[in-house]
Amino acid sequence: MTSRSAPLWIVLFVALAAALWWWKKPVAPLPPPGPIPPPPALSDLAGIPDWASLNRYQSTITRADFLRLMDQVFTVSPAWRDWIEVGEDDAKIRTNDGEFLRLRFAPEGLASPPPRYWRAISELPPAPPDRPLAGLKIAIDPGHIGGRWGKMEERWFQIPGSLPVQEGDMTLQVAKLLKPKLEALGATVTMVRNETEPVTPIRPEMLQDEARTSNTGGNIARLAERLFYRTAEIRARAKLVNDTLKPDLVLCLHFNADEWGDPASPTLVPANHFHMILNGGYTDDEVALADQRHDLLEKLLQGIHDEERKLAASAADAFVEKSGMPPYLYNPAAKNHRNVDGNPYLWARNLLANRIYQCPVVYFEPYVMNSTEDHARIQAGDYEGEREVWGKLRPSIFREYADCVALGLKRYFQARPRSE
Repeated sequence: MTSRSAPLWIVLFVALAAALWWWKKPVAPLPPPGPIPPPPALSDLAGIPDWASLNRYQSTITRADFLRLMDQVFTVSPAWRDWIEVGEDDAKIRTNDGEFLRLRFAPEGLASPPPRYWRAISELPPAPPDRPLAGLKIAIDPGHIGGRWGKMEERWFQIPGSLPVQEGDMTLQVAKLLKPKLEALGATVTMVRNETEPVTPIRPEMLQDEARTSNTGGNIARLAERLFYRTAEIRARAKLVNDTLKPDLVLCLHFNADEWGDPASPTLVPANHFHMILNGGYTDDEVALADQRHDLLEKLLQGIHDEERKLAASAADAFVEKSGMPPYLYNPAAKNHRNVDGNPYLWARNLLANRIYQCPVVYFEPYVMNSTEDHARIQAGDYEGEREVWGKLRPSIFREYADCVALGLKRYFQARPRSE
Protein backbone atom coordinates (compact mmCIF):
# COMPACT_ATOMS: atom_id res chain seq x y z
CA MET A 1 0.00 0.00 0.00
CA THR A 2 1.48 3.33 -1.02
CA SER A 3 0.96 6.64 0.85
CA ARG A 4 -0.17 9.79 -0.90
CA SER A 5 0.60 13.42 0.10
CA ALA A 6 -2.32 15.65 1.17
CA PRO A 7 -3.51 18.03 -1.52
CA LEU A 8 -1.77 21.39 -1.46
CA TRP A 9 -5.00 23.31 -0.72
CA ILE A 10 -5.47 21.34 2.51
CA VAL A 11 -1.92 22.17 3.66
CA LEU A 12 -2.46 25.87 2.97
CA PHE A 13 -5.82 25.87 4.77
CA VAL A 14 -4.35 24.29 7.90
CA ALA A 15 -1.45 26.75 7.92
CA LEU A 16 -3.80 29.73 7.53
CA ALA A 17 -6.04 28.50 10.34
CA ALA A 18 -3.03 28.08 12.65
CA ALA A 19 -1.82 31.60 11.86
CA LEU A 20 -5.25 33.10 12.57
CA TRP A 21 -5.47 31.23 15.87
CA TRP A 22 -2.01 32.47 16.95
CA TRP A 23 -2.83 36.04 15.95
CA LYS A 24 -6.04 36.04 18.05
CA LYS A 25 -4.45 34.22 21.00
CA PRO A 26 -4.81 36.29 24.16
CA VAL A 27 -1.52 37.85 25.20
CA ALA A 28 -0.70 37.78 28.88
CA PRO A 29 -0.18 41.31 30.16
CA LEU A 30 3.42 42.32 30.93
CA PRO A 31 4.18 42.69 34.61
CA PRO A 32 4.27 46.29 35.72
CA PRO A 33 7.79 47.75 35.42
CA GLY A 34 9.78 47.96 38.63
CA PRO A 35 10.90 51.30 39.98
CA ILE A 36 13.76 52.80 37.99
CA PRO A 37 16.67 53.27 40.37
CA PRO A 38 17.75 56.89 40.74
CA PRO A 39 21.07 57.86 39.20
CA PRO A 40 23.97 57.67 41.66
CA ALA A 41 25.05 60.82 43.44
CA LEU A 42 28.14 62.19 41.69
CA SER A 43 30.64 65.02 42.02
CA ASP A 44 30.68 67.95 39.61
CA LEU A 45 31.40 66.87 36.00
CA ALA A 46 32.04 63.27 37.08
CA GLY A 47 30.96 60.30 34.99
CA ILE A 48 29.28 57.17 36.37
CA PRO A 49 32.14 54.99 37.63
CA ASP A 50 33.02 51.65 36.07
CA TRP A 51 32.64 49.46 39.12
CA ALA A 52 33.64 46.35 37.20
CA SER A 53 37.13 47.84 36.89
CA LEU A 54 37.67 47.03 40.58
CA ASN A 55 37.53 43.31 39.78
CA ARG A 56 41.17 43.47 38.74
CA TYR A 57 42.03 43.98 42.41
CA GLN A 58 40.45 40.73 43.56
CA SER A 59 42.66 38.98 46.15
CA THR A 60 45.36 41.69 46.05
CA ILE A 61 44.95 43.09 49.59
CA THR A 62 44.47 41.50 52.99
CA ARG A 63 41.54 42.30 55.23
CA ALA A 64 43.84 43.81 57.87
CA ASP A 65 45.49 46.19 55.39
CA PHE A 66 42.13 47.20 53.93
CA LEU A 67 40.75 48.09 57.34
CA ARG A 68 43.92 49.89 58.40
CA LEU A 69 43.89 52.14 55.35
CA MET A 70 40.17 52.83 55.49
CA ASP A 71 40.11 53.65 59.20
CA GLN A 72 43.45 55.43 59.59
CA VAL A 73 44.07 57.17 56.25
CA PHE A 74 41.19 57.41 53.80
CA THR A 75 38.21 58.35 55.97
CA VAL A 76 37.48 60.59 58.93
CA SER A 77 34.75 58.57 60.65
CA PRO A 78 33.29 55.04 60.77
CA ALA A 79 30.40 56.17 58.52
CA TRP A 80 32.16 54.61 55.50
CA ARG A 81 30.74 51.29 56.73
CA ASP A 82 27.32 52.46 55.53
CA TRP A 83 28.71 51.96 52.02
CA ILE A 84 31.22 49.13 52.44
CA GLU A 85 30.40 46.07 54.55
CA VAL A 86 33.53 44.20 55.59
CA GLY A 87 33.22 40.47 56.17
CA GLU A 88 35.83 37.90 57.05
CA ASP A 89 36.73 37.06 53.44
CA ASP A 90 35.51 39.99 51.37
CA ALA A 91 34.12 43.52 51.30
CA LYS A 92 30.63 44.15 49.99
CA ILE A 93 30.81 47.53 48.25
CA ARG A 94 27.65 49.44 47.47
CA THR A 95 27.91 50.64 43.89
CA ASN A 96 24.54 51.94 42.71
CA ASP A 97 21.17 51.81 44.44
CA GLY A 98 20.53 48.18 45.40
CA GLU A 99 23.67 46.94 43.64
CA PHE A 100 26.90 45.67 45.17
CA LEU A 101 30.35 44.44 44.20
CA ARG A 102 32.18 41.84 46.26
CA LEU A 103 35.92 42.34 46.64
CA ARG A 104 37.73 39.23 47.86
CA PHE A 105 40.55 39.69 50.35
CA ALA A 106 43.86 37.91 50.02
CA PRO A 107 44.79 35.48 52.79
CA GLU A 108 47.17 37.00 55.33
CA GLY A 109 50.69 36.97 53.90
CA LEU A 110 49.50 36.09 50.39
CA ALA A 111 48.58 39.49 48.89
CA SER A 112 49.51 39.78 45.22
CA PRO A 113 50.83 42.89 43.42
CA PRO A 114 47.96 45.10 42.21
CA PRO A 115 47.73 46.03 38.52
CA ARG A 116 48.83 49.63 37.80
CA TYR A 117 50.76 51.68 35.27
CA TRP A 118 53.25 53.21 37.75
CA ARG A 119 56.19 51.57 39.48
CA ALA A 120 57.16 51.76 43.13
CA ILE A 121 60.79 52.25 44.12
CA SER A 122 61.07 48.50 44.76
CA GLU A 123 60.04 47.79 41.15
CA LEU A 124 62.59 50.05 39.44
CA PRO A 125 65.78 48.62 37.95
CA PRO A 126 69.14 49.49 39.53
CA ALA A 127 70.46 53.00 38.85
CA PRO A 128 73.98 54.45 38.71
CA PRO A 129 75.01 56.33 41.88
CA ASP A 130 75.16 59.72 40.14
CA ARG A 131 71.74 59.24 38.47
CA PRO A 132 69.43 57.86 41.17
CA LEU A 133 66.31 58.82 39.17
CA ALA A 134 67.40 56.89 36.06
CA GLY A 135 64.41 55.19 34.40
CA LEU A 136 61.90 57.08 36.54
CA LYS A 137 58.99 58.77 34.72
CA ILE A 138 57.91 62.02 36.39
CA ALA A 139 55.11 64.41 35.42
CA ILE A 140 55.30 67.95 36.81
CA ASP A 141 51.92 69.59 37.31
CA PRO A 142 52.28 73.35 37.92
CA GLY A 143 49.21 74.22 39.97
CA HIS A 144 46.52 76.57 38.63
CA ILE A 145 46.66 78.28 35.21
CA GLY A 146 47.89 81.83 35.66
CA GLY A 147 48.25 84.37 32.88
CA ARG A 148 44.99 85.98 31.83
CA TRP A 149 43.10 83.45 33.95
CA GLY A 150 44.76 84.32 37.26
CA LYS A 151 42.16 86.78 38.54
CA MET A 152 39.32 84.42 37.63
CA GLU A 153 41.05 81.66 39.60
CA GLU A 154 41.27 83.88 42.69
CA ARG A 155 44.98 83.15 42.90
CA TRP A 156 46.07 86.74 42.25
CA PHE A 157 46.62 89.75 44.48
CA GLN A 158 48.63 92.96 44.42
CA ILE A 159 50.00 95.19 47.15
CA PRO A 160 49.74 98.81 45.93
CA GLY A 161 53.10 99.86 44.53
CA SER A 162 54.30 96.23 44.13
CA LEU A 163 54.22 93.68 41.36
CA PRO A 164 51.18 91.39 41.16
CA VAL A 165 51.48 87.95 42.76
CA GLN A 166 49.94 85.18 40.65
CA GLU A 167 50.27 81.56 41.73
CA GLY A 168 49.80 79.94 38.31
CA ASP A 169 52.71 81.93 36.89
CA MET A 170 54.97 81.14 39.84
CA THR A 171 54.33 77.39 39.83
CA LEU A 172 55.17 77.29 36.12
CA GLN A 173 58.39 79.20 36.80
CA VAL A 174 59.38 76.66 39.47
CA ALA A 175 58.49 73.76 37.16
CA LYS A 176 60.77 75.07 34.42
CA LEU A 177 63.64 75.36 36.91
CA LEU A 178 62.93 71.91 38.35
CA LYS A 179 62.68 69.94 35.11
CA PRO A 180 66.38 70.10 34.11
CA LYS A 181 67.44 69.30 37.68
CA LEU A 182 65.44 66.08 37.66
CA GLU A 183 66.64 65.21 34.16
CA ALA A 184 70.25 65.64 35.29
CA LEU A 185 69.49 63.04 37.99
CA GLY A 186 68.31 60.62 35.28
CA ALA A 187 64.53 61.05 35.24
CA THR A 188 62.32 61.30 32.17
CA VAL A 189 60.26 64.42 32.85
CA THR A 190 57.10 65.69 31.18
CA MET A 191 55.12 68.83 31.95
CA VAL A 192 51.36 68.62 32.42
CA ARG A 193 51.23 72.22 31.18
CA ASN A 194 53.95 74.34 29.58
CA GLU A 195 52.19 77.70 29.44
CA THR A 196 49.69 79.88 31.24
CA GLU A 197 46.77 78.43 29.29
CA PRO A 198 44.26 75.73 30.26
CA VAL A 199 44.76 72.09 29.36
CA THR A 200 41.01 71.63 28.96
CA PRO A 201 39.30 72.83 25.76
CA ILE A 202 36.21 73.63 27.85
CA ARG A 203 35.52 77.27 28.67
CA PRO A 204 33.23 78.79 31.32
CA GLU A 205 30.48 79.70 28.85
CA MET A 206 30.19 76.01 27.97
CA LEU A 207 29.33 75.12 31.58
CA GLN A 208 26.27 77.31 32.08
CA ASP A 209 23.84 74.38 32.18
CA GLU A 210 25.95 72.49 34.71
CA ALA A 211 26.12 75.62 36.84
CA ARG A 212 22.33 75.99 36.77
CA THR A 213 21.77 72.41 37.87
CA SER A 214 24.23 72.62 40.76
CA ASN A 215 22.81 72.73 44.24
CA THR A 216 25.07 75.52 45.43
CA GLY A 217 23.03 78.49 44.20
CA GLY A 218 24.65 81.82 43.49
CA ASN A 219 25.71 83.64 40.37
CA ILE A 220 25.54 81.31 37.36
CA ALA A 221 28.43 82.92 35.48
CA ARG A 222 30.67 82.71 38.56
CA LEU A 223 29.67 79.11 39.21
CA ALA A 224 30.50 78.24 35.59
CA GLU A 225 33.92 79.84 35.98
CA ARG A 226 34.63 77.77 39.09
CA LEU A 227 33.55 74.59 37.34
CA PHE A 228 35.97 75.52 34.56
CA TYR A 229 39.14 76.15 36.56
CA ARG A 230 38.52 73.97 39.61
CA THR A 231 36.97 70.93 37.96
CA ALA A 232 37.11 70.72 34.15
CA GLU A 233 40.76 71.79 34.13
CA ILE A 234 41.84 69.23 36.73
CA ARG A 235 39.87 66.47 35.03
CA ALA A 236 41.57 67.29 31.71
CA ARG A 237 44.98 67.13 33.38
CA ALA A 238 44.10 63.79 34.97
CA LYS A 239 43.08 62.36 31.61
CA LEU A 240 46.41 63.45 30.15
CA VAL A 241 48.31 61.93 33.08
CA ASN A 242 46.39 58.64 33.25
CA ASP A 243 45.87 57.95 29.55
CA THR A 244 48.98 59.40 27.89
CA LEU A 245 51.85 60.28 30.23
CA LYS A 246 51.43 57.36 32.68
CA PRO A 247 54.22 58.49 35.01
CA ASP A 248 55.58 56.81 38.10
CA LEU A 249 54.68 59.92 40.09
CA VAL A 250 53.20 63.38 39.69
CA LEU A 251 54.67 66.47 41.36
CA CYS A 252 51.86 68.95 42.05
CA LEU A 253 53.47 72.35 42.67
CA HIS A 254 51.59 75.02 44.63
CA PHE A 255 52.22 78.07 46.79
CA ASN A 256 50.09 78.46 49.90
CA ALA A 257 48.35 81.62 51.12
CA ASP A 258 46.39 82.87 54.09
CA GLU A 259 43.27 85.00 53.78
CA TRP A 260 44.20 88.26 52.07
CA GLY A 261 40.84 90.01 51.71
CA ASP A 262 40.42 92.34 48.75
CA PRO A 263 42.97 91.26 46.08
CA ALA A 264 43.53 94.92 45.14
CA SER A 265 44.24 95.88 48.76
CA PRO A 266 45.32 92.64 50.40
CA THR A 267 46.44 91.92 53.91
CA LEU A 268 49.93 90.59 54.59
CA VAL A 269 50.37 88.15 57.47
CA PRO A 270 53.39 87.80 59.77
CA ALA A 271 54.31 84.12 59.37
CA ASN A 272 54.82 81.52 56.69
CA HIS A 273 54.48 77.73 56.86
CA PHE A 274 54.70 74.56 54.80
CA HIS A 275 52.99 71.19 54.46
CA MET A 276 52.49 68.29 52.06
CA ILE A 277 49.09 66.83 51.09
CA LEU A 278 48.44 63.14 50.46
CA ASN A 279 45.17 61.64 49.29
CA GLY A 280 42.90 60.60 52.15
CA GLY A 281 40.68 62.09 54.82
CA TYR A 282 37.44 61.60 52.84
CA THR A 283 34.48 63.13 54.62
CA ASP A 284 31.22 61.23 55.14
CA ASP A 285 29.57 63.26 52.36
CA GLU A 286 32.43 62.50 49.98
CA VAL A 287 32.30 58.74 50.59
CA ALA A 288 28.57 58.91 49.79
CA LEU A 289 29.34 60.13 46.23
CA ALA A 290 29.67 57.15 43.88
CA ASP A 291 32.61 58.50 41.88
CA GLN A 292 34.58 59.51 44.97
CA ARG A 293 33.94 56.16 46.64
CA HIS A 294 35.23 54.45 43.49
CA ASP A 295 38.27 56.76 43.28
CA LEU A 296 39.06 56.14 46.95
CA LEU A 297 39.12 52.39 46.36
CA GLU A 298 41.32 52.76 43.27
CA LYS A 299 43.87 54.75 45.30
CA LEU A 300 43.72 52.35 48.23
CA LEU A 301 43.88 49.12 46.22
CA GLN A 302 46.80 50.26 44.08
CA GLY A 303 48.94 50.74 47.20
CA ILE A 304 49.46 54.40 46.36
CA HIS A 305 49.38 55.68 49.94
CA ASP A 306 52.47 53.87 51.16
CA GLU A 307 54.51 55.21 48.25
CA GLU A 308 53.10 58.74 48.65
CA ARG A 309 53.85 58.96 52.36
CA LYS A 310 57.49 57.90 51.94
CA LEU A 311 58.05 60.27 49.02
CA ALA A 312 56.34 63.14 50.86
CA ALA A 313 58.34 62.55 54.03
CA SER A 314 61.62 62.78 52.10
CA ALA A 315 60.46 65.93 50.30
CA ALA A 316 59.34 67.52 53.57
CA ASP A 317 62.68 66.79 55.23
CA ALA A 318 64.51 68.56 52.39
CA PHE A 319 62.23 71.62 52.60
CA VAL A 320 62.60 71.93 56.35
CA GLU A 321 66.36 71.55 56.15
CA LYS A 322 66.79 74.22 53.49
CA SER A 323 64.03 76.69 54.37
CA GLY A 324 63.38 76.22 58.08
CA MET A 325 59.64 76.75 57.55
CA PRO A 326 57.37 75.65 60.39
CA PRO A 327 54.52 73.21 59.71
CA TYR A 328 51.00 74.27 58.87
CA LEU A 329 48.64 72.86 61.49
CA TYR A 330 45.06 72.07 60.58
CA ASN A 331 42.18 73.07 62.80
CA PRO A 332 41.19 69.92 64.75
CA ALA A 333 37.55 70.98 64.50
CA ALA A 334 37.63 70.69 60.69
CA LYS A 335 36.75 67.06 59.95
CA ASN A 336 38.28 66.91 56.46
CA HIS A 337 41.84 65.74 57.08
CA ARG A 338 44.07 63.25 58.84
CA ASN A 339 47.63 63.58 60.00
CA VAL A 340 50.01 61.04 58.47
CA ASP A 341 52.50 59.07 60.56
CA GLY A 342 52.59 61.73 63.26
CA ASN A 343 54.64 63.95 60.90
CA PRO A 344 53.49 67.57 61.39
CA TYR A 345 54.24 68.33 57.73
CA LEU A 346 52.18 65.48 56.22
CA TRP A 347 48.39 65.67 55.96
CA ALA A 348 45.86 63.48 54.16
CA ARG A 349 43.11 65.41 52.39
CA ASN A 350 40.79 64.56 49.54
CA LEU A 351 41.56 67.00 46.72
CA LEU A 352 40.45 66.44 43.13
CA ALA A 353 44.01 66.35 41.77
CA ASN A 354 45.44 63.93 44.29
CA ARG A 355 42.31 61.75 44.01
CA ILE A 356 41.93 61.21 40.26
CA TYR A 357 45.62 60.97 39.26
CA GLN A 358 46.07 57.19 39.33
CA CYS A 359 49.64 57.17 40.59
CA PRO A 360 51.51 58.58 43.61
CA VAL A 361 51.07 62.35 43.87
CA VAL A 362 53.58 64.49 45.76
CA TYR A 363 51.55 67.62 46.48
CA PHE A 364 53.54 70.62 47.73
CA GLU A 365 52.13 73.58 49.70
CA PRO A 366 55.20 75.61 50.71
CA TYR A 367 55.49 79.31 51.57
CA VAL A 368 52.68 81.79 52.16
CA MET A 369 52.37 84.16 49.22
CA ASN A 370 50.97 86.96 51.37
CA SER A 371 53.33 86.60 54.33
CA THR A 372 55.62 89.61 54.76
CA GLU A 373 58.73 87.45 54.30
CA ASP A 374 57.63 85.38 51.32
CA HIS A 375 56.01 88.35 49.58
CA ALA A 376 59.34 90.18 49.77
CA ARG A 377 61.09 87.15 48.27
CA ILE A 378 58.53 86.92 45.47
CA GLN A 379 59.01 90.61 44.70
CA ALA A 380 62.77 90.03 44.43
CA GLY A 381 62.11 87.73 41.46
CA ASP A 382 64.38 84.98 40.18
CA TYR A 383 68.16 85.32 40.36
CA GLU A 384 71.29 83.20 40.67
CA GLY A 385 73.23 82.90 43.90
CA GLU A 386 72.09 84.81 46.97
CA ARG A 387 70.86 88.32 47.68
CA GLU A 388 69.87 90.13 50.80
CA VAL A 389 66.09 89.90 51.04
CA TRP A 390 64.12 90.73 54.17
CA GLY A 391 67.33 91.25 56.12
CA LYS A 392 68.99 87.96 55.19
CA LEU A 393 71.07 86.49 52.37
CA ARG A 394 68.79 84.16 50.49
CA PRO A 395 68.51 82.30 47.21
CA SER A 396 65.63 83.04 44.85
CA ILE A 397 62.45 81.61 46.33
CA PHE A 398 61.77 79.87 43.01
CA ARG A 399 65.20 78.21 42.92
CA GLU A 400 64.99 77.25 46.57
CA TYR A 401 61.66 75.55 45.83
CA ALA A 402 63.10 73.62 42.88
CA ASP A 403 66.24 72.68 44.83
CA CYS A 404 64.20 71.32 47.75
CA VAL A 405 62.02 69.14 45.50
CA ALA A 406 65.05 67.76 43.63
CA LEU A 407 66.93 67.07 46.87
CA GLY A 408 63.99 65.24 48.43
CA LEU A 409 63.58 62.97 45.39
CA LYS A 410 67.31 62.40 45.06
CA ARG A 411 67.58 61.21 48.65
CA TYR A 412 64.53 58.99 48.39
CA PHE A 413 65.60 57.21 45.21
CA GLN A 414 69.17 56.80 46.34
CA ALA A 415 67.79 53.85 48.33
CA ARG A 416 67.35 51.97 45.02
CA PRO A 417 69.77 49.16 44.19
CA ARG A 418 72.80 50.60 42.40
CA SER A 419 74.18 49.57 39.03
CA GLU A 420 77.84 49.71 38.17
